[in-house]
Amino acid sequence: MSKVISTKNNLQVLYEDNHVIVVNKRAGDIVQGDKTGDKPLSDVVKEYIAEKYKKPGNVFLGVVHRLDRPTTGIIVFARTSKALPRLNLQFAEKKAKKTYWAVVKNLPPKTEDTLIHWLRKNPKNNKSTAFAKEIDGSKKAILDYTVRKKLDRYVLLEIALHTGRHHQIRAQLATIGCAIKGDLKYGFDRSNKDASIHLHARKLVFTHPVKKESLEIIAPLPKDPVWDACTA
Repeated sequence: MSKVISTKNNLQVLYEDNHVIVVNKRAGDIVQGDKTGDKPLSDVVKEYIAEKYKKPGNVFLGVVHRLDRPTTGIIVFARTSKALPRLNLQFAEKKAKKTYWAVVKNLPPKTEDTLIHWLRKNPKNNKSTAFAKEIDGSKKAILDYTVRKKLDRYVLLEIALHTGRHHQIRAQLATIGCAIKGDLKYGFDRSNKDASIHLHARKLVFTHPVKKESLEIIAPLPKDPVWDACTA
């Protein structure tokens, strides 16, 4: 099975108005352009807006945050220059509340816990290592996890992030023996056929940058037997 990527015709839009557009990212999508040269999700969303609203010329779209390429779920973009700095501030100040679901092989040591590590990124292999104590070049990483469901061969965890470090969830869970399904980079024993990992940005609660009302967005899970079992 090859990667399925988003196009303007199959884009999974979860919310949109004049100022904000929220989409459900597929595992093959990159949020912003990188050295691969593959078309980023931001360009796909611009094409969707240009076609739907018949906008000539350049379409404004601001990238507010990112997800790792093999990860799925909620991505927020700003549609106006008024919304962008306000959304950026919310995410920078951790006022936007993110909830992730992760499928792991092993049951964690506790049913629920707060994990605190110091992560250091290695740019050469694009990987972060978690340490129990602060070391040179490391950044503090905090998350809460809860065991949500025990499947036949896997365990579904719900994760609330308190910090947004590079590969944070992947590195911290691997450190407690709970590598995410499909995540070869962090110790899972085999890859998923579509190059995804079973990490999904499931829910986001944030304040609308203009209307000032609270928005709660939930992203449907990718279609596969393991994710299907999580909500069965």
